[in-house]
Amino acid sequence: MRIIAELPHPEFKISILNMNRKFIVKIEQGNLEQTYKVAEADLMEGVNSVFELLDEEFLKTVSTRFTEMRKDFKNSYDRYNY
Repeated sequence: MRIIAELPHPEFKISILNMNRKFIVKIEQGNLEQTYKVAEADLMEGVNSVFELLDEEFLKTVSTRFTEMRKDFKNSYDRYNY
């Protein structure tokens, strides 16, 4: 697995990796991570198509999901410490 691109973003670290004829989009925020895999064959323009997939609407849902993930983990942690 190798990193082929990193996209600047004010909220996340976004890395695009390549492994076994798949693009792996790794989005990190603090100690949380979301990963998406797309087969190279499904994209007409290679890595440029991955950039197009990461549009503003998608990244808004990623942000919302990070908020929910953080909330879920905090709730679980609070139960653990209760």
